Amino acid sequence: MEGMSQTFRSFATRNYRLWFAGAFVSNIGTWMQRIAQDWLVLVELTDEDAIAVGVVMALQFGPQLVLLPVTGWVADRFDRRRVLAVTQGVMLLLALGLGLVTLLGVAELWMVFGFALGLGVTAAFDAPARQAFVGELVDGRLLANAVALNAASFNGARLIGPAVAGILVAAVGSGWVFIINAGTFVAMLAALAALHTSDLTPFTRKARGPGQLRAGFRYVRRRPDILLVFTMVFLTGTLGYNFPIYTATMARVEFGEGPEEFGWLSSALAVGSVAGALLAARRDRPRLRTLTLASAGFGLSLAAAALAPEQLSFGVLLTLVGFAGITMMNTANAYVQTTTSPSMRGRVMALYLGIFLGGTPIGAPLVGAVADAAGPRWAIAVGAASGLLAAGIAGVFYVRTREVRLRWDRGRAWPLRLDRPTPADRDTATREIAIVEATTQR
Repeated sequence: MEGMSQTFRSFATRNYRLWFAGAFVSNIGTWMQRIAQDWLVLVELTDEDAIAVGVVMALQFGPQLVLLPVTGWVADRFDRRRVLAVTQGVMLLLALGLGLVTLLGVAELWMVFGFALGLGVTAAFDAPARQAFVGELVDGRLLANAVALNAASFNGARLIGPAVAGILVAAVGSGWVFIINAGTFVAMLAALAALHTSDLTPFTRKARGPGQLRAGFRYVRRRPDILLVFTMVFLTGTLGYNFPIYTATMARVEFGEGPEEFGWLSSALAVGSVAGALLAARRDRPRLRTLTLASAGFGLSLAAAALAPEQLSFGVLLTLVGFAGITMMNTANAYVQTTTSPSMRGRVMALYLGIFLGGTPIGAPLVGAVADAAGPRWAIAVGAASGLLAAGIAGVFYVRTREVRLRWDRGRAWPLRLDRPTPADRDTATREIAIVEATTQR
């Protein structure tokens, strides 16, 4: 019971409970739309063209990278609650529009591309405001827990949404799924309206002046630990987190199945993701060591999934992929948020999300092309390599920053040793980060 209360301790805050409930309903609809949209492009509007699915993903996530200086500034300069009300309303209208053209039978591939781009631009403003707004809903002691519970909400919705979408696509078609998603945004808007603004944790907004858009870049440049996180996130976000391509092409091309199986595989991925997010919620603070181990686990589990002989074993291995993947990304997200000054959090999170999602325009079409040319299994192998490479880069970082030391001891049967730093070494590293924090706030 104590473990459960530790996991869900942010629920003691009324505003966070409302936010969580609204976000969970909205996230279910978002995952339903993603599955229906990918199936619409892959099967109904093209002849199993994985590259087209990759282009949709690129248009949906590319604006995160292109617009990140502006979107981060907006998140730090304006009332985040009002920014979110506007973005959620626009996304409601986009989902409604896509549903109507699909139901009327006039949907074409270029229209889906257009709606994906509109959603991508809107989400570019929504995401950093949403991430930074969590810091206003709870106090600093609960921030890491709240970030982890947000990930649990998102992936819990991934568990429900794809399975429901697969059934609905087969029963009534993709159009109605888009309409239902439009309705779920009402829950998020209602939650935003019901928040007690007097209970929000205030933060100091940056005053108007030159150089504010560049401040986030300067801040991150002086933080080698955050640069490491960004590098790892870019590699895995660009080449590894192309799950719609993996599941859609494996379900359709490799196993010859339909939309129900596609939805089931996506839900299997979410089972591990929810478990990983809830485990992360119990940790007091995120650690780079956890990030590195999760990255290695992500690469190894994807490699095993690429070799799965049939659908059931592939689905089981996807749960491991989901567990390692969400542990990595949740740790990265929480580390960046909890070690960044509140007044800079919007801009730094915009950079984080831009790097994570902005690599999709490069990676998704590339992975889709690999799936078309060499088969889905090779596409998954590319994702596996990204996780292992990210873990390797972290290992080099630890050695170069003296976080671990490599020693050669001839007197041992296994002469290569890894020594952990002394408490004095850790105190020195902590002081160096504190100095960087102080200088970047001047």
